[in-house]
Amino acid sequence: MMTRRLIQLFTGLAMYGISLAMFIRAGLGLDPWDVFHQGTANRTGLSIGLVVIIVSFLVLLLWIPLRQRPGFGTLCNAVLVGVFADIGLAVIPAMSHLGGQIGMLAGAVLLNGVASACYIGARFGPGARDGLMTGLARRTGWSVRLSRTLIEITVLAIGWLLGGSVGVGTVVYALAIGPLVQLLLPLFMVPAAVPETAGEAPAPVR
Repeated sequence: MMTRRLIQLFTGLAMYGISLAMFIRAGLGLDPWDVFHQGTANRTGLSIGLVVIIVSFLVLLLWIPLRQRPGFGTLCNAVLVGVFADIGLAVIPAMSHLGGQIGMLAGAVLLNGVASACYIGARFGPGARDGLMTGLARRTGWSVRLSRTLIEITVLAIGWLLGGSVGVGTVVYALAIGPLVQLLLPLFMVPAAVPETAGEAPAPVR
């Protein structure tokens, strides 16, 4: 069972990073956090993968006042998604025609859904951004939905001001990813008898 969980975790995180690269190559807009990552990368000259890693560890610092505890999967998430995003960008070409862009966007959404179901289902702990959302909800008494909305609106606005890509892909991701992960998660969820890592969150956000 542990072998399965580890394979799921690492495969899911690799696919998540590749899906981020596909969103960028589609050129039709990114999810809120990646709008922020891309905008920051544009302004700093760093690769987007490195920005993802740096932001992940900065967000983990915000866990301290929220009394969140990272799991093994949390730390793997913080590093591997960014690494595989840069690998994906190195091998996936940009789409120059609308048909190719739409196909790339659809593939990115689907791959992201599978990736999210894989790493959440492995039960090794949430990503840094997941924990920020759930920790804020627990400490303030807000709903998880409200906490997520406020966080994502904030990072989306900042990312857009920094030059990150907002477009139809942003809307498609927002509408599709929740139902897609809900559909796929039962296929990848490790049986509940396996002890869960403290602080695990079900939301498909890194």
